[in-house]
Amino acid sequence: MLFFVLLLQPRQIDLLLAGDLLNQCMATSFGVRQLHMPLAGVYGACSTMALTLALASVLTDCGAVRTAVASTSSHFCAAEKQFRMPLEYGGQRPPAAQWTATAAGAAVIGAQGAGPRIEAVHFGRIEDCGVTDSANMGAAMAPAACETIAAFLRDTDTEPRQYDMILTGDLGVVGTRLLLELLKKQHGLSIDGVHNDCGLMLYDMQKQDVHAGGSGCGCSAAVVCGYILHRLRENRLRRVLFVGTGALLSAVSPLQGESVPGIAHAVYLTSGEENR
Repeated sequence: MLFFVLLLQPRQIDLLLAGDLLNQCMATSFGVRQLHMPLAGVYGACSTMALTLALASVLTDCGAVRTAVASTSSHFCAAEKQFRMPLEYGGQRPPAAQWTATAAGAAVIGAQGAGPRIEAVHFGRIEDCGVTDSANMGAAMAPAACETIAAFLRDTDTEPRQYDMILTGDLGVVGTRLLLELLKKQHGLSIDGVHNDCGLMLYDMQKQDVHAGGSGCGCSAAVVCGYILHRLRENRLRRVLFVGTGALLSAVSPLQGESVPGIAHAVYLTSGEENR
């Protein structure tokens, strides 16, 4: 098991795993170039926070590094310009569209510590249900989230009721509805009572017009690092299955008629209280 560690200096970090939504992960490269830390650039689209957490924990657990940082970020205007239309174009956003979060998150992972723990990880497989609408990310990512959740529960021989929360990355309204339907239809699983989605938690869905919810690398990063970890540390949550979801498209693939593949990676987080 791995721990979340607090209050370290850059020189104490063996490896930084980070990425973002911009071409060649430029926000990450420019943002950390003054830190002089070993960097492994990672691109998992909106699943990047879960992916960097999973990779950092594996590398730390096997002894390849002593301490690692998992981080990601996203920026609303930059993402819109790259993947859809510049804001000044004034294009109308369809109801299924989600709002890319201007947000970031980072977590320090170590083999020892008093923080919440990473107990297990699961690297997902690409699922492609043929969605070609780049404005409907929830529908593109839901099948991957469904398969990753089902596989993790099967591999660990656990049931949804054993978790305080099963948290998906940023499926939003459309993707969440589809995920719940797919799990029941394909695997006979119901997570209604324990499921939440970062895309529905980051914004006030009643007061803020973000259409189908939040999205972007920074969406799940901000919710997990800024909210979930604190609740685990306070023991208000004890077992959280975080499933980061990503839509693996580029700026040009939709223009070429390609569908949008989805992927989801799972990170099992605990407060550690049950092991003390």
